[in-house]
Amino acid sequence: MSESVQTETITKPEKNAADNTSTAKKNSILRHRKIPSADLNNMACSLSNETNENMDIGTMAQAEFQHVAAQARDLGRKMWNVCNFHNLPQWLQDNDFLHTGHRPPLNSFQACFQSIFRIHTETGNIWTHLLGCIAFFVMTLYFASRPEEELSFQDKLVFIIYFIGAITCMGFSFVFHTVHCHSETVGKFFSKLDYCGIAILIMGSFVPWLYYGFYCEPYSWILYLILIVALGMVAMVVALWDKFSDPGLRPLRAGVFTTFGLIGVIPALHYGAVEGFFSNFTLISLGWLLLMGFLYISGALLYALRVPERFFPGRCDLLFQSHQIFHVLVILAAFVHYHGITKMAEYRLSKGECEVRPAVV
Repeated sequence: MSESVQTETITKPEKNAADNTSTAKKNSILRHRKIPSADLNNMACSLSNETNENMDIGTMAQAEFQHVAAQARDLGRKMWNVCNFHNLPQWLQDNDFLHTGHRPPLNSFQACFQSIFRIHTETGNIWTHLLGCIAFFVMTLYFASRPEEELSFQDKLVFIIYFIGAITCMGFSFVFHTVHCHSETVGKFFSKLDYCGIAILIMGSFVPWLYYGFYCEPYSWILYLILIVALGMVAMVVALWDKFSDPGLRPLRAGVFTTFGLIGVIPALHYGAVEGFFSNFTLISLGWLLLMGFLYISGALLYALRVPERFFPGRCDLLFQSHQIFHVLVILAAFVHYHGITKMAEYRLSKGECEVRPAVV
């Protein structure tokens, strides 16, 4: 038995030495053997998987918590509820006569545009000018597609300029009322675009009126057009003033654009002096223009005074508030103006060539 133990004691070191020699040879072979790139990629993926599997549990828990929190925020945007005026942040407090039905801050453009299909204080403001914008866009396509034999390029152009002014005004208004609850910065930016759109509509409205009103006196209509564009640019600069959108300056905003529109009285008096104040054409064309002006001024007064919600606080939160009525009157005035300039165009085009007479400037 002692011989067996001695033999085993002797053979174990020899066996270990042999194993070490074999392992060294294998490692030498592996070092000198070129491993294919595919095998290297597999090895890298295997190491990466092992690393991911050994990721710290605390890090995984934190990532999962952030994911759940993000989902909760998204769900909150989709499931928001309207709130009272006094629960709004100060930058969203515009009309204190509207007590309920206000949107909370929605820090997502997607949520803002989805709110178009919800009932709140801005729903009427959004849809009135969205539909008006679509209507004038369709009219633009209609005029642009009419053949040259029916309507010349110049006639198309003056009408399309007016349509673009209406589309811009109502489009900016629609977008502003949709996204102004996104954030204070976004609200102020689109508020400026909204007021610039009003100035663009006023400028565009003058183009066909002056063109057909002074059809045979190009110097006069060009002079008036330059005056209107210059005043329009001034109005836009004022609209870009940061404090111009403050709720307390509502009367100033109404006054600026009403005064800009009333500048049209000057070419109207000139027009009446040239055509005759009591001629059929003057009575018809100026009659439609006066109706348009009445609608615009009425809407601006209601907007500035916040009527009727001033007399019925909390009862006009969703319908019949002053801003909605103002939007409706703007659309009506735009269509009235379209009808008026159409009548002027029909008269001028039916007269044929202009009479030779000196231009009145």
